[in-house]
Amino acid sequence: MVHETGFYDLLGVNPKASADEIKKAYRKLALKYHPDKNPSEGERFKLISQAYDVLSDPKKRDLYDQGGEQAIKEGGMSGGGSPMDIFNMFFGGGGRMQRERKGKNVVHQLSVTLEEMYNGTTRKLGLQKNVICEKCDGYGGKKGTLEKCSTCKGRGVQVKVQQIGPGMIQQIQSMCGDCQGQGEKFSSKDRCKNCNGHKVERKKKILEVHIDKGMRDGQRITFHGEGDQEPGLDPGDVIIVLDQKEHDVFQRQDDNLVMKMDIKLVDALCGFKKTVCTLDNRTLIIGTQPGEVVKHNDIKCVQNEGMPLYREPYEKGQLIIQFQVEFPEKDWLPEHLMFQLERLLPAREDVMISDDMEEVDLCEMDIQSGQQRSYSGEAYEEDDEGPRGGVQCQTQ
Repeated sequence: MVHETGFYDLLGVNPKASADEIKKAYRKLALKYHPDKNPSEGERFKLISQAYDVLSDPKKRDLYDQGGEQAIKEGGMSGGGSPMDIFNMFFGGGGRMQRERKGKNVVHQLSVTLEEMYNGTTRKLGLQKNVICEKCDGYGGKKGTLEKCSTCKGRGVQVKVQQIGPGMIQQIQSMCGDCQGQGEKFSSKDRCKNCNGHKVERKKKILEVHIDKGMRDGQRITFHGEGDQEPGLDPGDVIIVLDQKEHDVFQRQDDNLVMKMDIKLVDALCGFKKTVCTLDNRTLIIGTQPGEVVKHNDIKCVQNEGMPLYREPYEKGQLIIQFQVEFPEKDWLPEHLMFQLERLLPAREDVMISDDMEEVDLCEMDIQSGQQRSYSGEAYEEDDEGPRGGVQCQTQ
């Protein structure tokens, strides 16, 4: 039994969610609330990462389910990495040592259709990225004219003191805004006019994203060295994360495609032929022989008509079809013809009826009204003479 659901609520998943559902929920939320995209949502990003760190580890999750967040702390399992470490590990970004000699990676989510994953396609993606300024070669201004920052005295940081109570003060250290933490800066006349001393400039880059047949939701496509450039560092990577859109007809399960098909009762009993339009616009004809009975919710499959296998596109999974049998409406056949139909159907089971039995009427159930009566009945549970909730039938 789960005692706390706070971490599950943060990720928007059910406490019974699978590991894949937790991973998918974190992926979407982390991309949405990443500080680079939403600078004001840093605290929420931190909480989301903390929740994923616990729920993605079976031992931590089991401990959390039993005793909540307090059990995690007492069990010595709180912590993991920083929110950015968790994000980079999830998206293949690397850790602190890598970031010291390599610029940060840029992660983008790309919405793709099931048809694009089935057939393969190429998408063009326009990105704005930092590139080293061509005018000053990333120096920021005229060479040899750097001056010590007068604001921070060359330390790159500023220290502010503020009073937080009677006789209590607090020191807050922050990056110097005048020199951007460098400790040195150019005067306005020596500063590069192209990049304004920032050493980099923004340019648009068009990437061609090749989506191969059989790729999956959440799969990553990495463009090495296409991230933001920064003087003294190797450029980071651009990581494209595929986000599959919902399809009107098909659902994907691994390499299989699943669909539902409505058939009439006559189809279920007497055989049928139906057509299915595939994701590459072919038309398949499926059917059953007369006398081959299809029951409601029966599942059948067509071999080699599912999703192409990634990097083995000539091999495919299965097309799985779940049949929904539509029964006729009330009074669909005149009463005097019922006996003819009964003669054609399998014999019914005889029921022995005696005089001491009581015959009652069978009516349609009003589910909504029954629920309302059930809820109202709860108010009278302590009153022995009060009414009781129950299921209510519609008056015929």
